[in-house]
Order: sequence, then C-alpha cells, then structure tokens
Amino acid sequence: MALGAENFMLPCLNKQILGFDCMGCGIQRAFVLLANGEFLAAFKMYPAIYTLMALALFIGLNFFFNFKHSNKIINLLAILSVVTIVVSFFIKTVN
Repeated sequence: MALGAENFMLPCLNKQILGFDCMGCGIQRAFVLLANGEFLAAFKMYPAIYTLMALALFIGLNFFFNFKHSNKIINLLAILSVVTIVVSFFIKTVN
C-alpha cells in the first residue's frame, strides 16, 4: 500500500452527508496535482486554484512589502476567485 497524499486528504462532509459536491470539492486534489507539476489537470480539477494561489501569494508578499493600491488588488483577486469558484461549481453541477 502506497502512502500517497490522497490517503491523508480530508473527506468532503457535504458530499458524504448530502450527496453532492460543495464549492470547495477538488481543491485538495488540485494542490496535489499542482505539486506534481500537472498544471492543466490541476486547473481541470479546480479552476480557481490559480486565482486563489495568486491571492495567497499577494497577501503574503503584502505582509512583508507595502504595495501601492494593495487593498484594491486584494479585493480584485478575491472577487475573481469567488466568481471563478461559483461559475465552475455551477458548470460542474449542470454537467
């Protein structure tokens, strides 16, 4: 038995209890795919992976360096992430 990352992933309680995916389903696997260099597969698994990573990276950098208009950039990345999450959830639900 291999001790891969999938053996340590948290289960989706929404899917276990209610029977359908939540808006966060796939993000753990997308991170694993991204760590393995499978960039397209990570995007297909969870399209918001890249906007969320850009948001996290910018917030982390902004903690150390004070960027001009950082609040606007953070808001824009957050809105872009939320829109991507919601749209991809509805596309996944319909298909």
